[in-house]
Amino acid sequence: MTRGPAPKENAQRRNVHPNAQTLPAEPQKGRELPKGLGISTPGAKRFWRTWSTAPQTVAWSETDWAELELTTKLVDGLFLGDLKLAGEIRQRVAKWGATVEDRARLRMTFEKPGDEEPAAAAEAPQGLDMDEELYKLLNDS
Repeated sequence: MTRGPAPKENAQRRNVHPNAQTLPAEPQKGRELPKGLGISTPGAKRFWRTWSTAPQTVAWSETDWAELELTTKLVDGLFLGDLKLAGEIRQRVAKWGATVEDRARLRMTFEKPGDEEPAAAAEAPQGLDMDEELYKLLNDS
C-alpha cells in the first residue's frame, strides 16, 4: 500500500545537475608508482595503489595524476611521522571523492549493476503481499 498520489505516467526528474557524473563501479587499470618519487613507506604505496585504481581515475587528466603524485609524497611524510600533513591530505582526497559525503557533494555516482535482483526479493514467498506475510509470521509463533 503506497501513500500519496500515483506518479504521472511520463514522470521525469528535472533536478539532475548538469555537472553530475556517473562513473563505472569497477576498479581501473591504474598506473605504476613513479620510482622518482622516492616513496619508502608501505602505507604510501598502498595509498597510491588504492587511488590509481579507483573508479574516479577514468576521468582524470595528467594534472590530476600529478596531484596524486604530490599527495602520495605527503602521505609518505605522514607515515614517517609528520602528523601535521593529515589535514592537507584530507582536503586533497576530498576533491577526488574519497568518502560518500565527498562524492555526494561532487554529484558523483557509480553505475549500478542492472540485472541483479536483491536476495531478499528472491526469497519472498510468491502470491503473498507484505501484510499477509507479516500476519502469517506473527501468528505462527
